[in-house]
This record gives sequence, structure tokens and C-alpha cells, in this order.
Amino acid sequence: MLPVYALEFPPIGEILNWPDIAFKGTPFGFNKIAIITFVSAGLTLLLFFLGAKKQMVPRGLQNLMEVSVEFIRKEVIMPTIGPDGMRYTPLMLALFFFIFFSNIFGIIPAVQMPATARMAIPAMLTLIVYVLFIAVGFKHQGVGGYLKSTLFPPGVPKPIYILVTPIEFVSVFLVRPFSLAVRLFANLLAGHILLVTFAVLTAALWAKAWYVIFLPFPFIMLTMMTGFELLVAFLQAYIFSILAGVYIGGSLHPEH
Repeated sequence: MLPVYALEFPPIGEILNWPDIAFKGTPFGFNKIAIITFVSAGLTLLLFFLGAKKQMVPRGLQNLMEVSVEFIRKEVIMPTIGPDGMRYTPLMLALFFFIFFSNIFGIIPAVQMPATARMAIPAMLTLIVYVLFIAVGFKHQGVGGYLKSTLFPPGVPKPIYILVTPIEFVSVFLVRPFSLAVRLFANLLAGHILLVTFAVLTAALWAKAWYVIFLPFPFIMLTMMTGFELLVAFLQAYIFSILAGVYIGGSLHPEH
């Protein structure tokens, strides 16, 4: 009689639970997610530092940073904010690279966990963007002008404002930040769970059992999903940055 091997998948709580590795039992507990967050921030600062070095002929990393600056200016700032948004280039660069590095750790062996798959990181980034686009609106339009342009869009018959104004308030001040944070969090969490699923399935089928013949299928899917998550890491950083630009542009140019 052939032995029976059970496929055991870790519970979702085990996949997402990272216990503290330092300062346990205190409000300053430090775990794997915190380490990834600090490393991502450090890598972002390092890129800025090395890219800012003055060289007669740019090469290596400085070329990469120059290309990145041009990409953010042409593909993020100009379409969403316009020429007035060039002052926000450092912010958009920092957002893009920090999110990208936080995402990319999801496919790095021995780490395999994106920091953005925990809600705290997307929520904090969203809070920064949220405060910023409201502050920009207050600064450039005045408090009353910003609230008027946001809650009372022009061209709407006055009786309809009874319906439109509450919808605009919920959409701009509640749904907008919530969707921005959840979009980043949900995409990276889903990718992490899929990678864990195929990795566990591949490891389980490696056992000496009759269903080892199916091993290539989850392994191929794991390889394909890893490549796909690399694309997702870039796209989600880009989408977050471009949406931040859209919100800031809307505060600068209410007529758009």
C-alpha cells in the first residue's frame, strides 16, 4: 500500500503574523516588517545620495537616477499636475522608490514579504498624501475656496447640490484615501499569498509520492508568479505616485 502524504498549508494568520524580534512585549517591538521598512527607506535615501554626487560625466547609478527623475517628471508630474508640479519631484521620487523597494522584498529569497502587505505602511503613505493635497488646496485656493470647488462643482443646478455635495464629501475626503491605501495593500497581500501557496505546494509535491509527477506545474506557476510580482511591484509604485499627483493637481487646478 502506497503511503499517503497530506498537503498542509499554513493558516492565513501564520502567513501574516511576524512576531517581534527585539523589544518584545513593548510598544517599540521590532519585527521583520519594521526591518524591511527601514531598509527600504535606507535604500531610497542611498539612491538620492549617490545620484546627487557631482560628476563631470554621469555614469552608473547617476545615469539611473537621471532616467528616474525624467520618468517621474514626464510620466507622473506633467500628465497630472503640469509644469507647476515640478517642485514635487523629490516627493514623487521618494514615494515611488520607497514603495517599489517595500514591494520588491516580496520576491527576494529568505525575505519574501512585502512591507506594503501590512496595512500600516500603505495607510501611513496615504495619510501623507491626504494631508498634502488638502494643505495644497487650502494654500492655493483658501479654505473656503477649496471646500467650495470640491463640494460644489461648477455647472451643477443648485437643487442638485443636495445630492452632489454629500457624495463629493464622501468621495474626496473618505473614499479617496481609503481606496488609495487599500489598493496598494490588497494587491501586494494577494500576490504574497499566491506566492506562498505555490511555494508550499511545490515543496509538498517534492515528497516521494505518486503525485510528484505534478511537481512541474506548481513550480512553473511559482516562477511565473514571481516574474509577475516583479511587474506588480513596479506598477503599484507607479499607480500610487500617479494618483498622488492627480490629487495634488486637483488641489492646484480645481477647474480640471
